[in-house]
Amino acid sequence: MPEYLAPGVYVEETSFRAKSIEGVATSTAGFVGQCRYGPVKGAPVLVTSFDEFQRHFGGIEQLSLQGALVNNYLAHAVKLFFDNGGQRVYVGRVFRPMNPTGNYDQDVDANRARGNDMLGGSARFKARYPGALGNAINIEVNGFRSGNLLIGQVGNRQLRGLRPGDMVEFDGTGAKPREIAQGGPAALTPANIRIAQLNNANEFELVDRNGQVLNIDAAVASVQKILLTVAVQCQGREDIYQGLSTFPNSEVSIASVLRHEDPDNGIEPPTDRTALVFLELDSVPVSDQQKRDFAVDFLSSALASNNRKQTFSSGSDGQVCSPAEFDGDGDGHDARGLNALAEEEDIAIVAAPGAAGLTDPNHRQAVRNSIISHCENLKYRFAILSANQNADQSQIGSIRAEHDSKYAALYYPWLVVTNPLNAVGQGRDTVILPPDGAIAGIYARSDIERGVHKAPANEVVRGVLRFSRNVNKGMQDVLNPEGINCLRFFEGRGYRVWGARTISSDPEWTYLNVRRLFIFLEHSIDRGTQWAVFEPNNIELWLRIRLTISSFLTEVWRTGALMGATSEEAFFVRCDRSTMSQSDLDNGRLVCLIGVAPTKPAEYVIFRIGQWTADASII
Repeated sequence: MPEYLAPGVYVEETSFRAKSIEGVATSTAGFVGQCRYGPVKGAPVLVTSFDEFQRHFGGIEQLSLQGALVNNYLAHAVKLFFDNGGQRVYVGRVFRPMNPTGNYDQDVDANRARGNDMLGGSARFKARYPGALGNAINIEVNGFRSGNLLIGQVGNRQLRGLRPGDMVEFDGTGAKPREIAQGGPAALTPANIRIAQLNNANEFELVDRNGQVLNIDAAVASVQKILLTVAVQCQGREDIYQGLSTFPNSEVSIASVLRHEDPDNGIEPPTDRTALVFLELDSVPVSDQQKRDFAVDFLSSALASNNRKQTFSSGSDGQVCSPAEFDGDGDGHDARGLNALAEEEDIAIVAAPGAAGLTDPNHRQAVRNSIISHCENLKYRFAILSANQNADQSQIGSIRAEHDSKYAALYYPWLVVTNPLNAVGQGRDTVILPPDGAIAGIYARSDIERGVHKAPANEVVRGVLRFSRNVNKGMQDVLNPEGINCLRFFEGRGYRVWGARTISSDPEWTYLNVRRLFIFLEHSIDRGTQWAVFEPNNIELWLRIRLTISSFLTEVWRTGALMGATSEEAFFVRCDRSTMSQSDLDNGRLVCLIGVAPTKPAEYVIFRIGQWTADASII
């Protein structure tokens, strides 16, 4: 109640409308699997195109796991997802290091590619993430002439074009400094290097590694900085970092721009989160003397002939992951696998296309169980499952019998697609892939074009040459009642999804679009009514709740998601004394009862045709 303590005019804002509920997104996917590069723990990475995926996680080339080449199923699935209309997918990389010791972080570090040891072995460039892709990284370090001229006398502190931490080389005679030849030998004398800094009077001065101020009258030429080029041979990628300084306090310090994130010690990720490399130091300079020594020595070391150009080595894709890696553990920046996907609330579709690389059928079953549990526990997600590559009609039936969930759907058979690697002579003409990525893209495409209430079936599967097995009507007559969604070819209509059932034994949840519609409604109402918590539990609140939810469901009904010629036939919302007892009120519970009539797919379209005569009538 506002206070009115003195005479006057008081203007107050009020609302005369019910609070609105915004429908949640249903087309965002989450994938887990092994890939060539990228983070192995922490928050999954959101990618919105396949090019973006390649920048974060490497290309589509095969993985080398324990010496054997394995299809990069996750990368192929992401490509099919975008080809089939998907727009957003969170990617969680799973990784199992070679020769594990029990300390995961150390084991991951041992699988990173690395460059030469520098500064007497106490510094080196390393690949930011583990993977054999790191072995294709080359770096080239050059001196860089910034072009910023320093005008005036050093002794009078009249220096322009400098930033704290910039490096300048003098020849020791007081003459103007020599330029570090770009691309040529360094020929540096550490004793001649000076560092620009601000003194207590906020004036620039040049100091040597011992902190002695250079106080001679001399014209100063170009500032010398580092030009670092990081390239990946197999991808044609080249990242250029120019104008870097080796002084740790500089805004463009090489140790800061190319730092390695360490959340446990408060070190944030670098500005460029897709950076390929980082600079590892065995000891971080702390005192002013240590920082000056590091700046001078590292500049000399980086520009030495044996360090100018480095090719990385010792990177590994690790081993074939077990179900434990897919399931994951930890939370926050230590989360891995499906546990990492749990951190993102807007994921609505979940798949593990990388599990196709598992050779043990029991392991694949365990991963399917983990995905189902993940979706059932979080409630607002739906799982896409696939069977083994060579499963026949009997085997796919057995796999279906292993699971029972209203939060998952099973698809059969696999897809045969053109192998993108064949264009560069690195693979066969075709590759056989699980349908997970393409189906997730079709879910997203159908949701965007029609709505989550539309069954994602009778939709064209884009980017396929054929299916790995030909499913005819007789086979589908057996598989469809079991809840196995078949992919079929129809003459003149192409390759289509021809099923929209969950793997639930509960007839109330036979159709996956009904399940996903309820997920959408429940999640939207959950988010859109958080304002009601701790409000006075009285008739006014009950009315506002009814108006808010009824307005939302009316809009849903108008999209065709609910049955009924009127909104009264499509849904009801009750929140009053009939839904709450005095015990509920005494215990702070507000109970709202909502009923909706979803539209179910016309799975069987039946036309009854009979002979008609002019004088006949319909009884």
